[in-house]
Amino acid sequence: MSSRSRDNNIDVTRRLLVAGGVGGLVAGGIGSRLAYLQLFSDDKFVRLADENGLSREPAPSRRGLIYDRFGEPLATHRTSWNVYAARENIDDVPALLKRISQIVEFSDEQIERVLRDFSREQRFIPVSILSDLTYEQFARLSVERPSLPGVAIDEVKARSYPRGRDFAHVLGYVARPNQREIDQAIENLDPEKDREQINRIKRVYKHPTMRIGRLGMEKQADDWLRGTPGVYRFVKNAQGRILERLPDDETAPKPGSDIHLTIDAGLQKAAIEHFEDQTGAAVVIDIENGDILTLASTPAFDPNDFVNGISVPDYAALRDDERAPLFHKAYDGVYPPGSTFKMIVGSAALRAGVVTPNERVYCSGRYNPFGGRAFHCWKRGGHGHVDLHTAIQGSCDVYFYEVARRLGPDLIAEEAKTFGLGHDYTLGMTGGREGVVPTDAWKRKRFGEPWYAGETLSYGIGQGYLTTSPLQLAVMCARIAAGDGSQIMPRLIGNGPSFDKDTPYGTMPSTDILDRLRAAMYAVTSEPGGTALRAGDIGYQGIRMAGKTGTAQVRVISTAERATGVIGNADLPRRLRDHGLFVGFAPYDNPRYAVAVVAEHAVRGSGNAYPIAREVMREAFERNSARQPNYQYATGPSSREKI
Repeated sequence: MSSRSRDNNIDVTRRLLVAGGVGGLVAGGIGSRLAYLQLFSDDKFVRLADENGLSREPAPSRRGLIYDRFGEPLATHRTSWNVYAARENIDDVPALLKRISQIVEFSDEQIERVLRDFSREQRFIPVSILSDLTYEQFARLSVERPSLPGVAIDEVKARSYPRGRDFAHVLGYVARPNQREIDQAIENLDPEKDREQINRIKRVYKHPTMRIGRLGMEKQADDWLRGTPGVYRFVKNAQGRILERLPDDETAPKPGSDIHLTIDAGLQKAAIEHFEDQTGAAVVIDIENGDILTLASTPAFDPNDFVNGISVPDYAALRDDERAPLFHKAYDGVYPPGSTFKMIVGSAALRAGVVTPNERVYCSGRYNPFGGRAFHCWKRGGHGHVDLHTAIQGSCDVYFYEVARRLGPDLIAEEAKTFGLGHDYTLGMTGGREGVVPTDAWKRKRFGEPWYAGETLSYGIGQGYLTTSPLQLAVMCARIAAGDGSQIMPRLIGNGPSFDKDTPYGTMPSTDILDRLRAAMYAVTSEPGGTALRAGDIGYQGIRMAGKTGTAQVRVISTAERATGVIGNADLPRRLRDHGLFVGFAPYDNPRYAVAVVAEHAVRGSGNAYPIAREVMREAFERNSARQPNYQYATGPSSREKI
């Protein structure tokens, strides 16, 4: 063999050795890596493999329930089925929606709405396609589910209001969060530091089943009712179809807490029914502890219509209805109290000593202390000589013109506030208005004008600037009826969230004054000359109700009209008719319930109000509405305070 051949063989051998060495190193490295992965990273990659088929989705919690005082469900849940999907799991959104429309009814307007929602949301945010499916629709879509990749059909518990309109204003309703509400939920978070939390909140708020309180107790107590959102884990197949939800108690949402109201649902329903086609409000309070047993406003709306979104035409019909079904008349409505206010003026006069109980004032039907405009009594020929008792009994305006003139506006206002008027009560729902209890300082601030003497006369009969709510009138009546100086505070939540405690104003008058007021109210319903004699006997076990009628004018009666005869309500357009009012308590000799009724634009004025009050009072006794509730009081058994 030549030396050249021998050199070539040596060179080949070297290359083979180098190549073999490199190959051995590579094979060893691969083997070592495989061994490491199998021996030391097995759990990690099993988890990653599993998570490739899992989806973690934020989940809203189940809202707490709301019950009446006896356990009757007022806000609960019903089974519903929703269809939703995220854009990242769908290849062709329009084609998918067209396919769904071939299976169940799905209008072009709905399809356009869903397409807009998909275009606005991030790819990973689920969008609601259909909500509140019937069982038949659910069954059809379930059968066709293999042809709907990326679509989830979820059984959910939708908010339901079994009492419908009866509690619409008290409970309010829930609805999908809007962008403003989402922004409010994250406004205190730092966009950089809290990015993960912000994204989580957005995903929860945009979840197809997420609902938040929009009005009433649902909104005011939303934090209490909503609970804590969580995360659900879903198993998906390769096409993105959800196969099952995995149980996980640690990350599951925590349900909200329940609320028990003091209201008797049966009494609430009866009160609304007694209004028939009239509009107005009725409030019943348990004098023993301040429990609100009825807080009725009619007409109302059906809160179930708002849960999945009300149509624009349907909402417009509610908004534009002259009877104001969206308005909570018992809590948000303020009206001149009319003659129901005369007990307050009488109390202030006795307390200030500007009149004695037996002092008599002559009523000729006209009162002209200033030599100009004459102020008229409702009774054209007048009442003759009257004292406090007979002035309340016959509702003499002239007597209270004179007493108010002696008092002045500020003393009247002090007494009104002591009896609970001019106060915004915290009940645990949105709304509530203070009304106006005017003073000289109030008018100067509000209008930049001094108080005029003639305005005091109107003040004395519950007119002018003075406005009160039906709830305030019920509180006023309850404090008169209690008779022992108790400043009863109304309470709506028997067991549930706590809110800031209301503080009574001033000091109640003596029991002697309260006794005189109650006796005069008894004369209104039970003695000859009373303005509501048909209201005394409530038609149950001989119980008698004491009370006071009132008429609140909504128009100015001219001198010319008085000369020719005042036009009756029946001949006026509805909007110009007087409001009819009545406040009362029963039994007279051992008061338990106080009631206030406002009949709006009533044809017969207070003649429309006191029959409703009488029937509601009878229902309260027949039902024994103040009996022990089905819950333990969270804030103590009484909201009755002596000041």
